[in-house]
Amino acid sequence: MRAKFKKFGCYVIIIILLPYVVTVFLNGPSITSYSHVDETCVKVRVADASGDEAAGGDAAAGTVVEMPIEEYCVGMLAKEIPASYEEEALKAQAILVRTDVYKKIHESGSDTVLEGDFWTQKQMEKAWGSKYSKYYHKLEEIWSETEGQVLNYGDTLALTPFFRLSNGWTRDAKEVLESEDYPYLKIVECPEDIEAEKQLQTVTVDDMDVEITATDTAGYVLNVRVGQENVSGEEFRNTYKLASGCFTIQRCNGQIRITTRGIGHGLGLSQYEANQMAKNGKTYEEILQYFFEGTEIKEVAEILLDTE
Repeated sequence: MRAKFKKFGCYVIIIILLPYVVTVFLNGPSITSYSHVDETCVKVRVADASGDEAAGGDAAAGTVVEMPIEEYCVGMLAKEIPASYEEEALKAQAILVRTDVYKKIHESGSDTVLEGDFWTQKQMEKAWGSKYSKYYHKLEEIWSETEGQVLNYGDTLALTPFFRLSNGWTRDAKEVLESEDYPYLKIVECPEDIEAEKQLQTVTVDDMDVEITATDTAGYVLNVRVGQENVSGEEFRNTYKLASGCFTIQRCNGQIRITTRGIGHGLGLSQYEANQMAKNGKTYEEILQYFFEGTEIKEVAEILLDTE
């Protein structure tokens, strides 16, 4: 029954994208200027609160609204990556975001309610101030210039995680996602990340019985013993609001000093390293191939047709 539902969802998406599919067949997948593929509407959950400021906040509970994929994903770009970054780095990020959205729709059906956090225009105005118009136009252009492009591995849409800053290396998915193997998510070196201003951060907490019991090859924490309980590195990180999943623990003057390296979970694309690569002349295609080796950029309509 679930398989039939997924197949029905795929048919609905293809019908919505039919004008774009025809364009691809007649003119080739590189002709995207009149396709309007990203005008498809999606269902998004926004937080219930007074005022528009809350939209795009905590999505644990809220109202479901419909909006164009472009509006939603530009909001995600605004929240997830600095708009001041180089255009090629932003293009790479746009493709990761688009791939993730279509992957969720493809796997769960056309009625999928997207839960990812995003910024509304009011939140962008508050965050960017006088640079709002410049940055918003920049992200719109980035989205338009990559219209319809998604990252594919074999005959499926790729898993496209990203984070702000590594500890100098990204992680191997086989060590992080024990139940599945993603051969394109391997350890890659990020030499520029090591020199970043926020590479090292320190948090001090009350003394406790705590010990790191397992780390992966890249140095990120897999397990922590807290008293008699064992928790994952990410759970411990979230509990104490640590910047990174790569951290060390030291006792100092009756307290616990936790030192982190990098920012984020460490799996997939490092945004800081991608931006430095863009500054050094790398294209978004080269950036994506570096972090997701063996994948290829395709048109979303082409992927949906190939998987039927």
